[in-house]
Amino acid sequence: MKYCVLIIDGAADRPMPERGNKTCLELAYTPNMDAMAKQSLIGMTKTVPDGMEASSACACMSILGYNPITYYRGRAGIEAKSMDIPLYWGEVFFRCNLVTITNGIMMSYNAGGISSKEAHVLIATLQDELGSNEVRFYPGISYRNILKIKDHTETLGAVCTPSHDISDRPIANHLPHGPGSEFLLNLMDKSKSILKNHPVNIKRINRGDLPATDIWLFWGSSQSPEMPPFKQQYGLTCAITSGVDLLKGLGKLTQIDILDIPGVRDDASNDYEAQALGALKALGNHDLVVVHIESPDEAGHEGDIDGKIDAIEKIDKLMVSQLLSYDKDDLRILGMPDHPTPIALKTHSADPVPFMLWDSDKANGASRFTEAQAKATGLLVDNGYELMNKLIAR
Repeated sequence: MKYCVLIIDGAADRPMPERGNKTCLELAYTPNMDAMAKQSLIGMTKTVPDGMEASSACACMSILGYNPITYYRGRAGIEAKSMDIPLYWGEVFFRCNLVTITNGIMMSYNAGGISSKEAHVLIATLQDELGSNEVRFYPGISYRNILKIKDHTETLGAVCTPSHDISDRPIANHLPHGPGSEFLLNLMDKSKSILKNHPVNIKRINRGDLPATDIWLFWGSSQSPEMPPFKQQYGLTCAITSGVDLLKGLGKLTQIDILDIPGVRDDASNDYEAQALGALKALGNHDLVVVHIESPDEAGHEGDIDGKIDAIEKIDKLMVSQLLSYDKDDLRILGMPDHPTPIALKTHSADPVPFMLWDSDKANGASRFTEAQAKATGLLVDNGYELMNKLIAR
């Protein structure tokens, strides 16, 4: 038997009054997921434990079968692991987003969807201008980058807010504050003048794109979590495909093979068809493959209803259709969002999410994969990390 975990990042939502109180999963045309739903065990589960941040770090850790309460140590450390950034005693990591702030308003948490190529140039300049024995900037994917700070562990005491939590809102009450915040604020302030007239930003403005005006620091971490290898935990060889460093970091931490599939991206430009094809090929020499798609989450953060629906429909048409072509007697699939990214909030929530276990031989009456139908089955799995054992149960 082979296994697939399909993580449709941020696809879950809340009913939207402007769309007849339907969610994006309900509005999307998903004939392939509907076909799966009729042959699946469907229910709801909680991927983010009470009191923990509603992030993909906690949620995806749960989906991979690891209890975040036991293993989570901060997101920046996971992403740094993906980038093979070393961490020594007295050093800390922070996520360093490139953002657009105008008149004190967070106009764009991702600097207008800046490309990785442009972001790498900006981060290199920030390293040249602000880097030191204490401070080092590392380029990541698009707006997501890493800052490493040495000999200032007090910065972990600062209260920081993710930039995507304050889209279109004033930043004044959400700047880092509390112990250690002065060091972070100083770096954020110095970045402004460096970025203001940078050639990358001048070109972006000239073609009508938003410039990266600032860096925004959050998700501080003093370590990467120590997690048992996936094969040791579940007895299966595993591979993962994703367009973001977080999932790759979780993969490295659990000794899951990272698939390098050309065209896999973190947004709507993702080559869905190639990603699914590459994942299926990986099943030739792996027992389980994890397929993570970021685009619905990005659309949710932008408040883009049609973009989120489009991403879900493309996943159904170009990815789920391929998975269904695999011999049903030889493949079991767990499909689910990691967390909701409600359009109304433009950020994550810790609400329970629907899951679909295909080829469970225990279909429980749903005809579509939606939040409402999953709730209607009455099945609730208290902890998301329990689903992995349900998927591979023989």
